[in-house]
Amino acid sequence: MIRYILSIGLSLICLALPAQRVSVLGDSYSTFEDYVTPLTNEVWYYAKSDTSRTDVVNVRDTWWWQFVKDNGLQLCVNNSYSGATIGFTGYDGNDYSHRSFITRMRNIGHPDIILIFGGTNDSWAGEAVGEYKYAGYTPDDFYTFRPAMAYMLEWLQNHHPNVAIYFIINSELRPDITRSCVEICNHYGVSYIMLHDIDKRSGHPTVKGMKAIASQVADVVMKNEQNDSK
Repeated sequence: MIRYILSIGLSLICLALPAQRVSVLGDSYSTFEDYVTPLTNEVWYYAKSDTSRTDVVNVRDTWWWQFVKDNGLQLCVNNSYSGATIGFTGYDGNDYSHRSFITRMRNIGHPDIILIFGGTNDSWAGEAVGEYKYAGYTPDDFYTFRPAMAYMLEWLQNHHPNVAIYFIINSELRPDITRSCVEICNHYGVSYIMLHDIDKRSGHPTVKGMKAIASQVADVVMKNEQNDSK
């Protein structure tokens, strides 16, 4: 009887455990009107969008909403900013430090899982990859991709111990950006998710593309989380 009561008690405790909290650090692919933190971040997806530009007009169509909902998770913070680069160099060589990932990474709450979806604008904007560098950064280093990404991953690991960090690599990026993402993730032991066959319109995921992203992210993240819980 005592063993039975203990078993019931443990089951109730497990059922009462809160869902894992997920934070997203992203660019336009992860934005939606009124669903970013802070709300002053620029967004690309709106509830009333030009359907010739995108068919994503409901937050429930976004990849991150589907991933959280379908896997019983809880959204912590979605700090995504349209046009954001990981490094400080933006389009036409402009300084994008105010919207860069390494500026915004300080505002992602206290999650159990961090999903970083970046590198697309670094690729599109023609940002130089720079050299692989893992220490002794100078301010100029952050205007190139590799040092900026390395600094970001190290900072997140240092400030979020025991938090699972995943880096999502978009399809159709410049080869040097893709290779850099893989190399730096491997250096820090960060799991990466290599997207493929993502349907896009105006360079951005469609409803079909969003669903594919959610599925491909879940295939990696949920498998890892289940293995870690064993």
